[in-house]
Amino acid sequence: MEFPSTKVQTKPCTTKQSGDAAETLALQHLQRAGLVLLERNYRSPGRGGGEIDLIMRAPDGTCVFVEVRLRRSASHGGAAASVGGIKQRRIVFAARHYLMRLRRLPPCRFDVVSIEAGVVTWLQGAFEAG
Repeated sequence: MEFPSTKVQTKPCTTKQSGDAAETLALQHLQRAGLVLLERNYRSPGRGGGEIDLIMRAPDGTCVFVEVRLRRSASHGGAAASVGGIKQRRIVFAARHYLMRLRRLPPCRFDVVSIEAGVVTWLQGAFEAG
């Protein structure tokens, strides 16, 4: 007896779902490297504020603010190149807001984790607070 084949229809992922999956992949990559998650999707209040995808603590105590970028291909400069000046300023703004809550300021840096065609690349110190 033959059974007819069944096609499973799946909806394409939304941009949010793709972004969340990329953040999870980046988080796992950073945790394997010894970093500890402090916050995920931290938002500073107010209009024009920023969002930080991941806030991590490195083994040496450095507070690492991580922007995660997902691109299907490296065309148009790739994922890391898409973190331009305006995005950097918003991340720095949110980082300053986050740091105001702390009693002591730890050393800090801004990293970018890019995911292109399934390859994870971690750029430490990708930009400065300026």
